[in-house]
Order: sequence, then C-alpha cells, then structure tokens
Amino acid sequence: MMCEVPACVLKLNKVVSNHKLWAVFIITFKFMSFISIMYYWRITQYVNDKRQHYSLPVEVKCPPSPPTLISGWSSTLPKDIYFLETSERTNPNFLFMCSVESAARIHPESRIVVLMKGLAKYNNTLPKHLGISLLNCFRNLEFKKLDLINLFSDTPLADWYSQAQQRWEPYFLPILSDACRIAIMWKFGGIYLDTDFIILKNLNNLTNTLGMQSKYVLNGAFLSFVPKHNFIELCMQDFVANYNRWIWGHQGPQLFTRIFKKWCSIHSLQSSKSCRGVTVLPQEAFYPIRWQDWKKYFEAVEASELPKHFKNTYAVHVWNKKSQGTQFEVTSKALLAQLHYRYCPSTYSLMKIYQI
Repeated sequence: MMCEVPACVLKLNKVVSNHKLWAVFIITFKFMSFISIMYYWRITQYVNDKRQHYSLPVEVKCPPSPPTLISGWSSTLPKDIYFLETSERTNPNFLFMCSVESAARIHPESRIVVLMKGLAKYNNTLPKHLGISLLNCFRNLEFKKLDLINLFSDTPLADWYSQAQQRWEPYFLPILSDACRIAIMWKFGGIYLDTDFIILKNLNNLTNTLGMQSKYVLNGAFLSFVPKHNFIELCMQDFVANYNRWIWGHQGPQLFTRIFKKWCSIHSLQSSKSCRGVTVLPQEAFYPIRWQDWKKYFEAVEASELPKHFKNTYAVHVWNKKSQGTQFEVTSKALLAQLHYRYCPSTYSLMKIYQI
C-alpha cells in the first residue's frame, strides 16, 4: 500500500533528519576522542617529565677535566652541532643530557649549540637545573635562546609561523621543530640532531647528508648541510606549499622523502642513495633499530656485542616518542643502559644516584 505524497515527504524528512543527527553525533564523538587523546598525551608527557626531575639537585660538580671521547677522527673542518627544545621547558631529561653529552665528547673540536625557547624568560642567566649544570661543564657547549621570529625571518617559514600561532594545531611542537631544523640548516649550516640520539662516532665528515628511516621513508632527526643549500630551500618551500597540520610526520619524514624523490627524479628510494650532491645513508647509520622495535633498547645484551651491532652506525635514535616513561635499571645489561655508560658517562653517573 503506497502512502500519500505529503505523508511520504514528512517521513523522508524525518529519516534524513535522524541521519543528520547521527552524523553530527559521530563526528562530534570522534573529534572529542581526538582531543582527549592529544590532551592525555601532553599530560602524560608532563607527568613523566615532572616525575623524573622531582627532588633532583639543581647543581652538580663538574668532572675533574673537560671530558672527551675520541671515536673516529674527522679530516674536515669542525661543524657546529645544533640541538633544539621548542617547548618552554628548560629542564633536560636524562636522555636529552646523554644526547648532548655524547655529541660534546665525540666532537671536542666542534661548537655544540643547545637552543631553548624557554630561555627567553631568564634574560642572560641560565636556569638552575641538574641537566643545565652538568652540560654547562663542557667547554665546547653553548646554551642559547631560541628566537623563532628571528630564525624564520627572510625565509618562506616566516608567514607560516605567524599564521600557525593564531590557530589550533594538534602537532604544533613537533611541526615547529621540523620548521626550526630546516631554517637552521638553511641559515647556518652544520649538523642538526634530535635530543633522543646517542652519538657514537664523529659526524664532521658527513656533508649534505641525511639518513633513511626505512626503505620507504627518510628522516630529518639527523641533518648535515652547508648553508643556503638548494635542497633545504626546496624543503622550506614544500613545507609551506603542501602544509598539512593534521598528519603526523607530513612536515618531517614525509617532507624529506618527497623532496629527495623530486631532487633525484625518482619514484622509489631504492632507485638512488645519492644524487646531485645530496647523500642518503642507509638505515643502520642512524636508525639501526626500527621505531616498531623500540623495546629492544630495554632488552639485555652483552657488552661485547655492541661493536658488532653498531659497526656501521654513527648515532643511535632511541625513538623517545615511543619509549618515554619506560624504566630500566641503570646498572643492568639493558642496551640503553650500556649506551649511556659508554657514551655519556657523566649523565650515567648521575642516573645511578638519582634514578627514580
């Protein structure tokens, strides 16, 4: 039996209205879930950081003499090495300390520059903190304020930064870090390293170089370029032209992968490891353990096996986004513990005393 036209229209409108309500409900639920996850991630990160530094002393006695660790010698002029802290935090955690210490020890001839956004509120003084106190013992290390407006000036990133501050961005801090590293490489050149690296070998012989994260993706956690290099200029242009704040890694690993493929006119990273003066080192050079296997850093290994595992490795990326908050016994045979012991012994000594 067929219904009359007006009745059918009313029924159809009611069905459509109900579907609209369900659609709005589902979209709202997913959005709120996304917000909750981001909030939880940021709160967890903050709590982990507070837990690690609660009740730590603010000063440490420097080692008897400026400590160095010679691991390979560079035949080229020393490069400046840059580390970044794009949040307001000025309290380096133990992995941050280890990363910077290992770089300072293995590159005694280089200037190690730690750029911190939070230093702006301290004028010309350094904050009182255990990590700052220890790292300040190294004579080749400098702490500097990260002046973002000045860093991005005269680059394609200046307008992006101005606009990004006026809107909500779910991954703003990691994207800001992505922007800073290519701006630093463009303006100053040298070496950039993430603060969850442990450096094993001298990096000064590497120029216009980055590393493979996997056979499909490059990563910018390590970069070494001369100033004003065309490859980095293309990275800045693509950062702005193809900006997407909703996809994790779009402005980082995926950006470097896109640009290298264009740079070499290839469709697959397997087609080329070096072209037009830019070199891509294999995965074992900087990412010997995949991010999916990050738990291996907390598994026990024999000390005698380390040289075999990292024979062709310059620096070990610990994937802090995944591993942060994971505890390990400092004096155990855990791989991460042994890397601390060998490459950042001053940080290791403090961890033995103050590990929580």
